[in-house]
Amino acid sequence: MQSPATLRLCQADYSNPAHTDVLLALLDAYARDPAGGGEPLSDFAKANLAGALRARTTLFSVLAFDESAGSLPVGLVNCVEGFSTFACKPLVNVHDVVVIASHRGQGVAEKMLDLVAQIAAQRGACKLTLEVLSGNASAIKLYRRIGFENYQLDPAMGQAQFMQKWLPE
Repeated sequence: MQSPATLRLCQADYSNPAHTDVLLALLDAYARDPAGGGEPLSDFAKANLAGALRARTTLFSVLAFDESAGSLPVGLVNCVEGFSTFACKPLVNVHDVVVIASHRGQGVAEKMLDLVAQIAAQRGACKLTLEVLSGNASAIKLYRRIGFENYQLDPAMGQAQFMQKWLPE
């Protein structure tokens, strides 16, 4: 695995239009990918996401740029701070991990997740959590290699399953 020699990472500044433009473009590209559902972001999300991110102090994002390619945006991780009642500490859920196709397999996601872990530790978080589709073998391999495991408490009770229920608008 070879990483871009001039990869630059930063925590996104949601009040910086250049950062939110990059975030929206990368998130839209991810949403259009089969791993992201295969549909573009809605017009509502495109119009309102930057303001919604600014309004929530429990959110943060990491951006990656390839400086050798003219500061090309190549990666994004969106995170949501939650709370572990068992640990009585914050936790950070890695909500979206995006790496553009040309830069996959080059260590971009691993470097972004390292920065996420540093930011989470600064926030006093006890752990990182994430969801991944079972068919995304390359992502699962990466997550396991860097220390993520399937969630369980008592092995006799099995592993946690991620579920969802949409609410009426």
